[in-house]
Amino acid sequence: MARTKPKSDKVLTIRLPEKDLLRLEAYCMVDGKTKTEVIRQFIHGLPVKESTTTEPMGY
Repeated sequence: MARTKPKSDKVLTIRLPEKDLLRLEAYCMVDGKTKTEVIRQFIHGLPVKESTTTEPMGY
């Protein structure tokens, strides 16, 4: 049975130097996690700064 994604899932595409991609892949192999899991874990560990608005920043 195929996994279905919740409607809230978004796709993020990034460009990395090859050495960074290789480092991420090596970490994933050693830790037994997917790249998505590692990046999501990093994002969840980021400190959140208080803001005067609740709107996301437009980069």
